[in-house]
Amino acid sequence: MDNRTNLAVQNDHAPAYFSVWDMHAYYGESYIVQGISFNIHEGEILALLGRNGAGKTSTLRAIARLDDPQVNHGEIWLDHQRLHEMKSHEAAIAGIGLVPEDRRIIPGLTVEENLKLAQIVEPVGWSLDRLYDLFPRLGERRKQEGVTLSGGEQQMLAIARALARDIKVLLLDEPYEGLAPVIVDEIEKTLAVVKAQGMTTIIVEQNAIRALELADRAVILDTGTVVFDGSAKEVLENDALRAEYLAI
Repeated sequence: MDNRTNLAVQNDHAPAYFSVWDMHAYYGESYIVQGISFNIHEGEILALLGRNGAGKTSTLRAIARLDDPQVNHGEIWLDHQRLHEMKSHEAAIAGIGLVPEDRRIIPGLTVEENLKLAQIVEPVGWSLDRLYDLFPRLGERRKQEGVTLSGGEQQMLAIARALARDIKVLLLDEPYEGLAPVIVDEIEKTLAVVKAQGMTTIIVEQNAIRALELADRAVILDTGTVVFDGSAKEVLENDALRAEYLAI
């Protein structure tokens, strides 16, 4: 086993399922992610938090191996696979599923066509029936054009589209943005079901309290570095920590 893999362990020394090790990333000349490291066990939900500009979205995009930000140092491991050596399409096949903040529902395609398009990429993940069981609203609107759905329904479609592939890690960038609390409740219940079925999830969310209530663990970034790595409960109970780094 690679020596770096030996470093990718949790505090209890159990092997980490997913690991970021000393990752540095740039947007042009801007040094955004400045040597962050963290680990996740299989089936955990990690809340990746911090103020605007802390490097959260850049971290998700780097994990998904997108061209921006440019990663020039560090390692990313998923179940002993070297994501840091992959292109974005290879990382997707390896099991990374990114749901971006803008959702990127494809115009002109129905809900079902959006999902079927995702299943063109092998290996195929959840079946349509299973996805409609998870998201009944999508089943009711399967023949409706995806971009005409409400904001909450589009978020459901974006998550369902990620699950339509055989992913191992679900990356969620601001999934609650602009949604009514009742819709957030519904999405959280869905994510809890997905977690119960073994999905590993990283959630970036400005609504930190909601994310922490859902998550097992939290990593807080500040100016591109990790300033906290521990249980979500600890952050919820630490007023000083939240005030200093999350302004809540």
